[in-house]
Amino acid sequence: MSEEDLFINDKLTIAGWELNFSFSPSGGPGGQHANRAATRATLIFDVDNSPSLDERQRHRIQKRLRSRIDQDGLLQVSAQDTRSQHQNRDLARERFQALLQKALKRRKRRRKTRPSRAANERRLEEKKRRGYRKRQRSRDWFDKIP
Repeated sequence: MSEEDLFINDKLTIAGWELNFSFSPSGGPGGQHANRAATRATLIFDVDNSPSLDERQRHRIQKRLRSRIDQDGLLQVSAQDTRSQHQNRDLARERFQALLQKALKRRKRRRKTRPSRAANERRLEEKKRRGYRKRQRSRDWFDKIP
């Protein structure tokens, strides 16, 4: 395990050589520095062909991050927060790590629950009170008073 390797969780570590970076000029203000320096870092990870992922992990990532993965199976994460290419590269790695951790985390199953009878009765009673209050506001209510 090298320094470039990225620890995702106890079952997955992605080798540093699998993470490809491309750099481009970042947008926004900054004058000549922003126009000339390629400080935006884009991390590119091949989800479809990564040897670090087993089939279950690959399927879960493809399912949960399908809106972020392109047709070629590449996941791209960008960072352009700072004026430093190195810092943006580290930020992209952190974002990628957080993204995969969230995608691979098992979600809790939903337990079906029912409101109690007392809670249901309170809700219905409140609806009746609210309806009565609204009926009182109408003009017809005042016309019915003798």
